Parts: sequence; C-alpha cells; structure tokens
Amino acid sequence: MEKHLDHIGVAVRNIEESIHFYENVLGATMIDRYRSEAIGVESEIAIMDVNGFRTELLMPTNNTTSPIARFIKQKGKGVHHVAYQVDDLDEAMKELEAKGIRILEGSLRTNKHGRRLIYVNPADTEGTIVEYCDYPNQ
Repeated sequence: MEKHLDHIGVAVRNIEESIHFYENVLGATMIDRYRSEAIGVESEIAIMDVNGFRTELLMPTNNTTSPIARFIKQKGKGVHHVAYQVDDLDEAMKELEAKGIRILEGSLRTNKHGRRLIYVNPADTEGTIVEYCDYPNQ
C-alpha cells in the first residue's frame, strides 16, 4: 500500500509563539485552529501550511492527562509524530497486524476534518510516533 507524507505534528509549550514563528519566519498560512478535549487528545491545535506542506502545532490543554503534556515532560518540545496518508486505513491496519506491528490501543479516531487516524506503537518504530491516516469522505 502506498503511503504519502501527510503532516508533521509538533509539540509546543506556547502555541501563540509557535504560530508567530511559522507565519513570520516560515511564511506559513494558518489553515485551522481548534481545541479538542477528547480523551487522548486534550490539545489546542493549529494547522499551518508552508507551500503545500502541513505542520500541526499541538499544545496541551490539560497538563496532567494530555498525551502532548506527557510527551513534553518526557522528551521536551519538538517533533511529536510523523503522519502518513494511506488509501484505506482499515487495510493499512490489517497490513500492520500481518507484519507484527502494533497499533496504540484506543488511538483509532476521526478528527474534525474527517481524517481517520491511528498511531503505531513507538516500541515497534524505534521510538518514533507514526500516524497512519485516511480521508474517506474526500
């Protein structure tokens, strides 16, 4: 199955400063900005576009339970995940399973843009958080 880079997720402590950097230094355009208090997300998200390449800025909204807050506490701010778009997420999950690659339990969800996504267990990727996603309604 083909995979294409969809976006990079970046954990930030201050989303306003990060947006300022992306807009004023990189020339980015903000595509969207929203909060998600869903369990396993609990973040404010700004989607930035730099010449057709997207970055999600992720700031925790709950410093106790947000996975982004845990990431920052353990590893510091910076690249949180790399997301790859696949044609069919269900088929991609079967392919991962057949190869013995685990998906993080409870990570399957659909975001507000209709993107379905899962996270691959970083223990199976040499520590990198990899997201697989598809856009079934596009």
